[in-house]
Formats: sequence, structure tokens, C-alpha cells
Amino acid sequence: MSPPGDPEIAFRRLAREDLPTLGAWLAQPHVARWWHHETTPDALERDFGASVRGEEPGEDLVVLVDGVAVGLVQRSFLRDYPPYRDELVAAGVDVPDGAVTLDYLLGDPARTGHGLGTRVVAEAVRRAWAELPGASAVVVPVPVGNTASRRVLEKAGLRRVADADLEPDNPADPPQHAVYRADRPRE
Repeated sequence: MSPPGDPEIAFRRLAREDLPTLGAWLAQPHVARWWHHETTPDALERDFGASVRGEEPGEDLVVLVDGVAVGLVQRSFLRDYPPYRDELVAAGVDVPDGAVTLDYLLGDPARTGHGLGTRVVAEAVRRAWAELPGASAVVVPVPVGNTASRRVLEKAGLRRVADADLEPDNPADPPQHAVYRADRPRE
């Protein structure tokens, strides 16, 4: 539950009818810079269709603020994506069994820079603990040049635990990533 006066943040599974909106978000310069996705209907179907159909082990979740779709959170166990997990391990990152990773975006540039991203990530982490009993940690690599995303993670309570050279999403970026982590709170 949100504190009084704060907007309510909720998540729901990405649906086929969300793909045009997702394409518009991915085309926004502040998103395209870091996500580097094609936005044609065919590309959106290729990249997100399996998730929409429930054929993907990870989850693509639409972020709702007071019932309005404003962004996307991707949530997955790293064990379900062995090449990505293995790349992290090979770069010297401690990836515990049960580690979950997140990726996130706010599609409307007017919603950035006001703390909403921090609230979304903090809520995504909280829900990982509540909804994924096997989740032991949240591990999120971010290109070192993405200072806004790094600040969001830090303000949401994740700590920088490693630096690693990883394949960047955008080929224009260098491989340097900062790796952030939060561990499941002890009960």
C-alpha cells in the first residue's frame, strides 16, 4: 500500500494489446539510448511475443501508476537464462542460487527525474521477495554510463557489489557495467 498522497504502483503481465504502447516507449530517446530495441510490430512480436503467450520463463510486467500504464519491469531468475548468468559469473560476479534480475523503464520522459523510478524498483524488489519464495537476491547489472539508472538502484536500496565487463545492450556502449545487489531480508 502506498503512503497517503503517493500514487499507487501496481504491476500486471504484458498483454498483446500493450505492444504498441511498449513500442512507443522503446522509441523514446531516453529509453532507446539504453534499451536499444527495434520498435516495428514484427520486432515487438519477436522480442516480447513469447512473454505475452506465457512461453517465456521471465516476466514482462507493465507498471501502473494510479491505474495508468507508465512503464515496464522485466523480472526473471538468472538460472532460467544460463548464457546471461554464465556471462556474469565469468566476469567475476557472485550470482547466488535463486538470484533474480530486473530491467525497467519509464516510457514517458515527463515521469522521469521525480523519484518514480526509485519507487518502481523498490516495489519490484519488495514484490520479488513476496511473490518469488525461491528468490535469494536481486542482481542488476547497469552500464556505468547510465548514471540515472545507477542512482535509481542506489536510492531503492541496492548496493554496488561488483564491476564487470559484459556485452552491452547498445553496441555503441563500452562493456563496463556496475553490478548492484539486494539480498532477501532475514525474517
